[in-house]
Amino acid sequence: MNDDFNMSMRKFLKQVGVTSQQAIENAVREAGGPAGKNFKIKAVLTIEELGMEHVVEGEIKGQS
Repeated sequence: MNDDFNMSMRKFLKQVGVTSQQAIENAVREAGGPAGKNFKIKAVLTIEELGMEHVVEGEIKGQS
C-alpha cells in the first residue's frame, strides 16, 4: 500500500481510538462509575463501498 493510504488509515484509526475512549469514559462516568462491574463492548467498522464489515468484541473492566 502507498504512503498516503497508510497515513490516512493511521489518522482514522487514531481518531477512532481517541474518540471512542472519551465516549466510553463519559458513559461510565454518567452511569456513576459502577464499581467492580465489567462491560461487554463491541466495535463495528464498515466500508460500504467494499462490502466490508469488521467486528471486534471484548470486555472492559469497571472501575475499582
